[in-house]
Amino acid sequence: MKEVIALANANVALAKYWGKRDERLNLPYTGSISVALAGLATTARVSFQPQLRDDRIVLNGHDAESTEMHRIQTFLDLVRQLAGHQARAEVDVRSEFPVAAGLASSASTYAALALAASRSAGLSLSPPALTILARRGSGSAARSVLDGYVEWLAGEASDGSDCFAVRVAPREHWPLGVVIAITHEGPKSIGSREGMARALKESPFFPAWLESHEADLDAVRQGILRRDLQLVGHTAEHNCLKMHAVAMAARPAILYWTPATLAVMHRVRALRNEGTEAYFTIDAGPQVKVLCLRDQRDEVAATIRAVPGVLRVLLSEPGAGAQVLEAA
Repeated sequence: MKEVIALANANVALAKYWGKRDERLNLPYTGSISVALAGLATTARVSFQPQLRDDRIVLNGHDAESTEMHRIQTFLDLVRQLAGHQARAEVDVRSEFPVAAGLASSASTYAALALAASRSAGLSLSPPALTILARRGSGSAARSVLDGYVEWLAGEASDGSDCFAVRVAPREHWPLGVVIAITHEGPKSIGSREGMARALKESPFFPAWLESHEADLDAVRQGILRRDLQLVGHTAEHNCLKMHAVAMAARPAILYWTPATLAVMHRVRALRNEGTEAYFTIDAGPQVKVLCLRDQRDEVAATIRAVPGVLRVLLSEPGAGAQVLEAA
């Protein structure tokens, strides 16, 4: 068995998933479509070693705490089961951007882990199989396995065999600009898993979310293929606001936004009124991702950076899929 280092980027969902039909297998009620975010990367180093008595897991320079330790060990058990051995592993995961803050760090983490761990264990999984493995760690990680614009199919099978990710278009197809407004540092108050579970059980808006979602998927998919920023942008905004409305209507309410989150949303709308094509979307957290034309990204970033309460901005664009950096 060899040591493998793999890298994967975070992604932002343009048509989101919110709610699981099977929590154990991470099977969503709806499909979703995202774009990989270049520069928001996580690297995972994995080395299965038969002589180890226990898994050794380090996250961003620190020993993993019990909750995350258990989650990663459970994921490693899946790899061990596929590979047909019980060797323990050394794991070192490092993210180049804030984690647990609404920037899809779990997506990049488990996409990188899926590739590094499977290769270290001696497996060579097909792209669909690798997305299925990544999905078991974090649902949105299925989308971070592939490059560019990616659709995660909800599937119908109870075992999740038809629930995997496929590429809608490569990153070169449409070089959009993405500006990410950081409005809060540190972990969000309610994790995505808990938020989804609560919304599913407690929000009266959840059925309407399901009923309207397929139309959003179709619009985003067609917009990407036609390079139609207006269609993708308006649909992404509407889909985002519906998801957060579902969360807000839960009991107790799930509120991810900060005052600066709302201020950025208003500023993006003002940009459009002033003639600049810009559209927002927000995952389960307070950070705002702004879609724009690539040649207008710096202008949009300067405007967003000046919004009161914005701590800093990150610049991104469609990124690559998971890749092996080193195998020794």
